[in-house]
Formats: sequence, structure tokens, C-alpha cells
Amino acid sequence: MHRLFPMARFGGRVACDLRDVTSDPAALDSTGFWAVAADFEGRLRCARFGDVRTEPVPAAVPGRWRGPAAGDWTSSLDHDAYTSGVRRIREHIAAGDVYQANLCRVLTAPLPDPDTADIDALTSLLARGNPAPYAGTIRLPAHGVEIATASPELYLRRTGRSVESGPIKGTGRTAGDLLEKDHAENVMIVDLVRNDLGRVCATGSVTVPQLCAVEPHPGLVHLVSTVRGELAGGTGWAELLAATFPPGSVTGAPKSSALDIIEALETARRGPYCGGIGWVDADRGTGELAVGIRTFWIDRTGTGKPVLRFGTGAGITWGSDPEREWDETELKASRLLAIASGANEAIGRTTP
Repeated sequence: MHRLFPMARFGGRVACDLRDVTSDPAALDSTGFWAVAADFEGRLRCARFGDVRTEPVPAAVPGRWRGPAAGDWTSSLDHDAYTSGVRRIREHIAAGDVYQANLCRVLTAPLPDPDTADIDALTSLLARGNPAPYAGTIRLPAHGVEIATASPELYLRRTGRSVESGPIKGTGRTAGDLLEKDHAENVMIVDLVRNDLGRVCATGSVTVPQLCAVEPHPGLVHLVSTVRGELAGGTGWAELLAATFPPGSVTGAPKSSALDIIEALETARRGPYCGGIGWVDADRGTGELAVGIRTFWIDRTGTGKPVLRFGTGAGITWGSDPEREWDETELKASRLLAIASGANEAIGRTTP
């Protein structure tokens, strides 16, 4: 692993020359360009780089990424456990404990050659086979962070005092697959995000300029809304993250109750999946963090061989059908697992 130098890649820029690594979010309001990785469970890594330049994602080089075999993936929740969890959440909804909760599972597979596995090489494959607006890499091997994301979802975008979030709720193969349940779920989460931003934004500044827009992505469509506000005086990244994390779209409403249910039903830590991943330019007062969905990460922390992980999930409401929710998690995962496993080289060549 010594040959893999620290780097980050987002939005047509690549950053190297690592200067600092901290878990203090206040650093994001200091100086410099930072890569940010926040685990769902709260671990934060902010890495400041000294060299930032414009550079497109390199073309995928055959053989540079050796992924798991397509049949080697295992799930933290199998079909029966997941559908049982959906039914349990519906019982919580019936009891008035929660309106909506996200139920996720983590897929894991061994890496065939972990010593040479380069997560940025996987980013190149994803850029070709599953282009996404918030795609990127954070590679900090010495700090336990090796992430390749193809996230379609905006967690937080900041420009000066203006802040914006783009929660996704509602997924189908086509727009015709979207149900009334999907729209209701999106509206619930928009209310939650409005409330979160309202804690740190100036009174009356939080608006919803877009509600339940249909947005196409490779292999599926999403319902996406936009929530916008102006930060109150004296608030910065530390306060903004404290008010909004974990993202509402991957927890549920009310958030505190949903988090309790998630802890009881899920059997694996989500890690960077469903966390926040992106960059902050403290000198310019700008930044863009994605919700860590459609995200792979290398986990070298266990006693066995290093593994590749990927998360998938669905938002559960009273109108949820357990089998349909399981199918949604499969839909979200199938294309990306094929790319990571090299099982479908044609994906990249046929994506518009």
C-alpha cells in the first residue's frame, strides 16, 4: 500500500500533496482545499491538500482494477431478513413511532489482489459505466479511507452563506414505475431537510425551489427535490454538519426515531455509505458534499483479508411492499456491482 499516495478527485479536479488530516469540522472554514469523508456513524476525516489541479478522470485501463468475482458478494441482510425488516418498520409506523425509515444492507466481497487494489482505478470504471454528478475518489490509505463514489445525490452545497441540499426519495426503472408512495416519501424527507437547515439558516430563508422532479440516471430514475437557505451569522461547517448529519434521505422521519430503528434492524455498520463525501474549498467559501450512496470502499480493518464493500437500501413507509423494497435495493446495486466485478465490460461502452 505504500505506493498509493494520498489523493482526492472530484468535479474535474484532482488533489494531491497531503498537508493535514483532522476530525475537526471547524477546519473546513480555515484555509485550503479539503477532501471530506464522514461515516454514517459519525467518524469524520478532513484532508487538506496542497496541490489542486484540473484533470479529467483517467480512461479506464484494462486490468488496472481487479474486482471481486460477480458471485462472491454477500449481504449483511439476506432476502428474508430484509423483507422481515420492512415488515417490522411498518409495525413501527402503525404504532406511531416513525413515519419513514431507511433500511439498508451492506454487500461485501474479497479482493483478489488487495495489496495492489487502487480505489481510484475503480473510479475510472465507474466514470465510464455509471457517470454520476457527485462522483469522486478519496484515497488516504494510512487513515483508513479508500472510497470511490458514484453518488447521484447532493447532501450539502455551500457557496458563501448560501447552502443547498438535494434529497432523493423515490426510485424506479422508469418514471412510470414511480408510485404515490414515492412522492409522499419525498415530501416527508423534504420537510425533514427543511427543518434541519432551519436550525442554522436565517429565519424565513429556507425555501423549496424544486419538489419531486424526475431525474434520469443510468439504469433508473429518481425523484429529486431542492431545499435552499442562507446560513445565519456565526455559523459555519461545524454547525451545518451538526444540524444536518446524517442526511435525512438515508435515515427517516423523525430522524431520532428512525436512527433507533436502523440500529436495531441493521447488522452491519454503514461506514461511508450514507455518510457525506466530497470537497470544501475554504479559501473560496465553497464546497460540495454528496450523500454517500452508490459508493464502494475498501475495508482493511478486519483480521482477515481486505474486502470491498458497497451499500444499498430503500426508504420504508406504510405503503411499502417488502418484495418491492427488496427489488429496489437490487436495482440500485446490480449495475454498479457488475462494473466493480468486471462482469459487464459493455456497460461503459453503451452508456450515453
